Amino acid sequence: MTSTMTTPNATDSNTTLQNAVLLMVLLNAFTTPLMLSATNVALPGISADLGMSAVALSWVPLAFLMASAMFVLLFGSLADRIGRKRVFLLGTAAVIVTSAIAALSLNGPMLIAARFLQGISAAMLYATQMAMVASVFPAQRRGRVVGLVVSVIYIGLAAGPLLGGFVIDTLGWRWSFLLQLPLALAVLLIGMLRVPGEWRADDQTPFDLRGALLYSTAVMLLCLAVSRLPGAAGVALLAAGSLCLVGFVRHALQCPAPLWDVRLFFSNRVFTLSSAASLIMYTATYANVVMLSLYLQYLKTLTATEAGLMLMLQPISMAVLSPLAGRLSERVEPRILATAGMSLTAVGLAVLATLDSDSSLTSLAVALLITGTGFALFSSPNVNAIMGSVAPRHLGSASGAVATTRLLGQLASMMLVSLMLALLMGNAPLTVENYPQLEHAIRLSFALAAALCVPGILLSMARGQLHTRTSEKS
Repeated sequence: MTSTMTTPNATDSNTTLQNAVLLMVLLNAFTTPLMLSATNVALPGISADLGMSAVALSWVPLAFLMASAMFVLLFGSLADRIGRKRVFLLGTAAVIVTSAIAALSLNGPMLIAARFLQGISAAMLYATQMAMVASVFPAQRRGRVVGLVVSVIYIGLAAGPLLGGFVIDTLGWRWSFLLQLPLALAVLLIGMLRVPGEWRADDQTPFDLRGALLYSTAVMLLCLAVSRLPGAAGVALLAAGSLCLVGFVRHALQCPAPLWDVRLFFSNRVFTLSSAASLIMYTATYANVVMLSLYLQYLKTLTATEAGLMLMLQPISMAVLSPLAGRLSERVEPRILATAGMSLTAVGLAVLATLDSDSSLTSLAVALLITGTGFALFSSPNVNAIMGSVAPRHLGSASGAVATTRLLGQLASMMLVSLMLALLMGNAPLTVENYPQLEHAIRLSFALAAALCVPGILLSMARGQLHTRTSEKS
């Protein structure tokens, strides 16, 4: 698909437009992870106030990710038809409303439902922000801009634990859902007043309803299966979800205008292996902050603010190093940078797998800095590899791949944590007598995450050269 844009005096106002779009995207890139990371710090307070078990508590972040993964492709496809800016701004408005609903939740089920609605809203943002950046910035500047966006995401992740921890300790966990609202309102104003025109695909193909139903159903069933394993219901849901996923891929290969053009995965080596490496990396790392929030506040008895200070270390290192990694990826092969990054991340995760209630906070800090450095070296170069490996007409599909692999990886990471908690703790409450089981679940989760990095390193190395391919295309 190609994309067109209609703006008055487009040539004269190109720089102004680029700056406005970048500001709008950067603000939203900050606000969403701010809310996500603040919410993760709030989990112990939520558990105490609403009386949720460990498994039920894991659904607070899991419901958000499940909804985002279910709908990101759908909104990406709709955005190509009705306008990417329109979907982006609708998503921003919906996040504001659903965040308020989450803050007012009266019990666990209501909060989980609100988080699901938040995830649907965020899917509109995930599906459009990289596509808008790729549409207004030329290829030679895209790497550094992507690096800047990624860096701001990590600044949001870094600010969330500290600001969230302080707000939770002083005002309560409900306020962790409201931190981002002023900036989200600013995004709406910028989009409506400073970003004229619209982006949409030139070729308006029919919407792939069957593909959307198969994909969304597959994600939902697989998520529901995790918390019910190893029981018969869990196995049945797992089988049904797998069948829907296979059906989606088969349908996408045969459909002339699929929801997600998976044919790219069968014809573009750099694109395929970069996307697979991204999926593994997010699976290995996303749930870190959730498990460490539980570790610090339950096993180390820190306050939410103190835990937030520790949890800032990893995203701060990501924020500082991501722009540098983005610029380097324009000159150095992304596979070299990304592979080195994933290798460092594996080392950090292996250190985290050794933590227990007697471990020093210094060891934890070193592990978080190693993991954050590794992720920064991986993320921006890998995104640049995905976006740079395709022709301009496939930028929409590539942007969808970036968002979808990230979300599926994050979702798989939380599914792994949910599975560990279900197997080792069941519906037991998070009380002192159950702390040994919690510690075991935390250590086992990190050990599995470190092991997952090994195939990711191999895939990253095997992807091939991006810069050679880019020059050949031009």
